[in-house]
Amino acid sequence: MEDVRTRRGADIASDHHLVVANLKLKLKRKYIEANKQVRESIKVDKQKHVEELATTEEKAAREGNMKQLYDTTKKLAGKYSKLQRPVKDKEGRVIT
Repeated sequence: MEDVRTRRGADIASDHHLVVANLKLKLKRKYIEANKQVRESIKVDKQKHVEELATTEEKAAREGNMKQLYDTTKKLAGKYSKLQRPVKDKEGRVIT
């Protein structure tokens, strides 16, 4: 016979953990589906935004508006920065 203090509420907890596990699985599936929809929506919105910028740029090019053309080209190109790598000496130690 086992000591009751070591197995207190074992029959209640086993069913409870099963219910909690099933609930977690349902919530995880819902989260994955919602996250997928959000990512697709972001992709579509980004594509629409880029197309709008491109049409604005084409219109500015036709009209000869160089300032607007330059600004929209900068927006379409995005930011670019070189990778910063530390300078090393011949032995491979970092100098800076």
